[in-house]
Order: sequence, then structure tokens, then C-alpha cells
Amino acid sequence: MHVAIGLVVLVASAAALAALARRFGVSEPLVLTLAGVAASYLPFVPEVHLEPEVVLLGLLPPLLYTAAIRTSLVDFRANIGTIASLSVGLVLFSTFAVAGVVWWLLPVPFAVAVALGAVVAPPDAVAATAVARRIGMPRRIVTILEDESLFNDATALVALRTAIAASAGAASVWGAGGNFLLAAGGGALVGIAVAGALAMLRRRITDPVLDTTLSFLAPFAAYLPAEGIHASGVIAVVTCGMILGHGAPVWQSAASRIAERTNWRTIQFILESSVFLIIGLQVRAILEGAWGSGLDHTTLIVSAIAVLLAVMVARPLWIFPWSLLFQRLGRSTTPLSYPTVVSWAGMRGVVTLAAVLLLPENTPQLPVLKLLALVVVAGTLLLQGTSLPWLVRLLRLRGPSRSEDALQKANLITQAGTAGMAALDAAAGPDTPPQVVQSLRDRLTWRTNAAWERLGRAESEQRTPTAEYRRLRLEMLRAERETVLRVRDSGGMDYEILQHVLARLDLEESMIDRFDETEEERGEPLAAPAVIDDCEHLRAAPLLREPTEPDRCDECVAEGLTWVHLRMCLSCGHIACCDSSPGNHATKHHAATAHPVMRSVEPGEAWRWCYVDELLG
Repeated sequence: MHVAIGLVVLVASAAALAALARRFGVSEPLVLTLAGVAASYLPFVPEVHLEPEVVLLGLLPPLLYTAAIRTSLVDFRANIGTIASLSVGLVLFSTFAVAGVVWWLLPVPFAVAVALGAVVAPPDAVAATAVARRIGMPRRIVTILEDESLFNDATALVALRTAIAASAGAASVWGAGGNFLLAAGGGALVGIAVAGALAMLRRRITDPVLDTTLSFLAPFAAYLPAEGIHASGVIAVVTCGMILGHGAPVWQSAASRIAERTNWRTIQFILESSVFLIIGLQVRAILEGAWGSGLDHTTLIVSAIAVLLAVMVARPLWIFPWSLLFQRLGRSTTPLSYPTVVSWAGMRGVVTLAAVLLLPENTPQLPVLKLLALVVVAGTLLLQGTSLPWLVRLLRLRGPSRSEDALQKANLITQAGTAGMAALDAAAGPDTPPQVVQSLRDRLTWRTNAAWERLGRAESEQRTPTAEYRRLRLEMLRAERETVLRVRDSGGMDYEILQHVLARLDLEESMIDRFDETEEERGEPLAAPAVIDDCEHLRAAPLLREPTEPDRCDECVAEGLTWVHLRMCLSCGHIACCDSSPGNHATKHHAATAHPVMRSVEPGEAWRWCYVDELLG
């Protein structure tokens, strides 16, 4: 009962603190860790002992898996050289840099110093993604940090096991190299095999509950067999997760993908929040153990500061030369600000504390080594985690533009809609009721127009058709739900039938994109995307032209219609209304004249559209 109550209090406290950190825009890992430190000194809070098996078997696989299924396999391939340099080369470089400092300052064998170096070498996946999500860094930097943190734990754990074996006189250089190759290759093969087996099962499972259950088993199904053959369970989980995430649109039903996404986001939030609170709760016991170890206190403090500095300095010393080398070889065109941010984003986390607990009890100066690992975790979270947003602002790095994302989304939805229309024309037969075909066409047209309507901001207060549809449909759903609930409360119908009807209403309401309202309320000016080089019409068309009537659609005026947004033909300057308007006069103008390119003339917008190639520029 005491354990159960403790777990409930732990999760509830972690969730509340994480919510407060998000509310005030501060670092969640730092807030949770500091709260844990403060709680560890409260007399009514019991001492928490973090067992390494709990982290390595219970926490690490699901945390890695939930990050891996959201990782782009395409982006990973594009950045594989950089990721390998960070997750293998940098980890080993940091390991031996820290080992040299520890061996110089503390009375420990070199193998033990290497073991501590391996413990503190890998940045934490949770800390990196938490900070990156909060401050909005450029996507390529976030991709590199996330992918690095997925694989560097494997390198560090192999180095740690080798160092422990060396301290017992049972390791060699050739053996260490062989262990690393076995860990990496064996882990990848196990991950591929498990992903293949789960993919075959998923093709035959349509029940979202069963598919989500299978998803919960996936990280452990990959991790445990890999560790059983002395391969890397970390690489197995990451490989399995990336393959399953990449193939999910083909292997899973839509309902299963939605359920899996929601459930894993919940698990990720609970585990991430709890992990950093647990780190803080370790502080008191670790400090008291190191302070009473018999080592001179001055040496203890100097060693802690020196190890922290070695960890922080080793990262830029490795990253900048490799960045310059990649640029010289023509494999990278990123500005210097990118490696600057990557070199400072080296926060450590729970894997470091779990790994230090793997050291044998007879390891010389074990309490001191635990303290050094704790100082690295707390120091990097405090110094790098809090200053990273300032550095990003100083370098004037921008995160993804919401307006440009909306523009690209509208382009992609239009391309998908064109393919959908073609499939409808091919699948509809002579026996298909015309009203069914027209209903499907209207639904597809409405969805496409909705994406484009979000890009414009009419000066009048009139709602767009999509916004009006959303408002009215939500009112209808509210009334429908109230009626069903009145029937339920009267007891006049079977409860299972009522649940099915309520579930249908909930599903339809969830499909109405309320995020669109948020985007519209922000009113962010729309930035132009990168020019599409493979469209000759966009290359030939001017960016601007003198409009015929800059503030109205003459056809709408003549027909007594009200337009939604205005577009301009870049061949003749004709102003006409968009496809969300009742008249669709911009498209009709293209059909009548074959003029290929139009652009938006809404305030703050700078995008063009080619009717011929259906490309954005």
C-alpha cells in the first residue's frame, strides 16, 4: 500500500509540476529536478533508491520507442553522417576526456575513470527534446539532437560494460571493438526482425485496442532479446520504432494510428515528468554518501567542477572541427550558428544516473563517482538548459514558421485532393448514385478550401465558409449530445446503444479541426516558402503586377456575390475571388485564359500558385 500511494503521489506531483512549467514557459526538466531536490530534504518524504534495472528495463525502452516512432527515417538517412559523428565519435571522445580529468584528480584506476566517462558522456533524449520543443529551434537542429540522443546511449553503455570488465582484468582493445560491433549490428538486426514480425501482425489486426496493446509490447519485445544475446537493446528499440513509425500509414488502420499516437504521448508525458522528479529525489542520499566518503572536501568540489567543465567543453571541441570538415567536403551547408547550438545542447539525464548505479559495489570511490554523475546532470540542466533559449535568440535562429507551415500544408492537401478526385472518377460507375458522387466531391472541395482559407485574413469581420461550418456544426453536435443524454437519463434505451451513439458524436467533433481557429487568431503574417525550381511557369511569372481592381472581384460585384479572399492573375493583373468564394472566379479566369500563375493579394501574403503544374511558389 505504501508503494502504491508513493507512486500515485509521484506521478501526480510530476504531472502538476510539468503543467506549471509549461504554463509559465520554463524548462520542465529543470523545474522537476529542483522540486525533487527540495522534496528530498523534507522529513516526511521517504528516501528514494533508483535501481538501474528499473530505468534500463522499465523506463528507457518506452521512452526511446515513443521518440523513435515519431522520428523521420528519411531525415535520419539525410543526416546519418552527422548523427554517427555525435552518437559514436563524440561519446567516445567525451568518455576519454572525462576519464583523463578523473584519473588525474582522484585516486582511482584508469579503467574506473573510463567507466565514469562513459556514464556522463551521452546527452539525454528526454532533456534535449523537452528544451527543443519549448524554445522552437530550427527543425534540422531538433532532428539532429533527437536522432543523436536515440543512439548515443548504446555507445555509452557498451563503453561502460567494457570499462567494468577492464577494471576486473577481463577486457582488451580488440575485445572492446568486437563488443561494439556485436552490440550495434546485433541490436539493429534484432530491431529489424522484431519490426518485421510486428508489421505482419499489424496487417492482420484491425481492432485499435489489440493494435495498441501490440504497440505497448514492441519496445520490450525488441529490447529484451537484444540484451539476451549481449547486443544493444537501445539500438534494437530505436531501429524497431523507426521502422514501425515509418510504415504505420501502410500497416495500421487510421483508428489504430490515432489510438497509438494518443496513448504514447500520454505515456511519454508521465515517464518524462516522473524521471526528472526522481533524479532530484536522489540528491540528498548521493550528497551525504560522497561527503562522508573520507575524501578531502576541497578535492571533491574541485573534481565535481572539473568533470562538469570537461563534459561541457568536450562537445564543442568535437563538433566544430567536424562541422568544418563536412563543409570542406561539401556534405554540409549549414551556417555556423547550427553547430553552435548543437554544441551547447548537451543536457544529461536519467540514463547517466542509472548507468552510474551499474558500477560494482567494490568500485573505488563509488560514492564520489555517483556525486560526479549527479553534478553533471544537474549542472548541464541548469547551465545549458536555461541558457540555450538565450543562445538561440542571440543567434537569431527561428523555429518553423506557422504561417509557412500552413501554406505548405495547403499545397500538400491540394495535391492529395487532386489524386482523390481522380480516384473518385475512376471508381464511380454508372450505377453509382449521382448524389453520392456529388457529396464526396463537395466534401473534398470543402476540405481543400478550408486549408487555403486559413492563409488569408479578410479585412471584414465576415467568417469564412469553413469557419462558419465549424461554428454551426459544433452547435448542432452540442444539441445532439444533449438530446442523447436526456434519453440516457430517462432510462428509456439500452445503455450500450447510447454509448455507441455518443462515441459517433465524439468522433465527429474530434475531426473538426479546432487548431485552425488558433492559427487564425494569431494573425501571423504569411511568409513566402522556398521557390519551386522545377516549375517553369513559376520561374517565368513575375512576383507582382499592376492589378486591374486591387480591392474587389468585378465578377462577384456583377453577380451580387460576396467573395472570401482575392487572387491576382500574374499574366494580366486580373483580380478574382478564391475557390472558397461562391463564384470561384480565379479558377474560372484560368480556365478561360490559360494564364498559368496567380498569387494572393491578401494583406501580408506572398505566395503564388501554378494551375498547370499544381505547385506552390
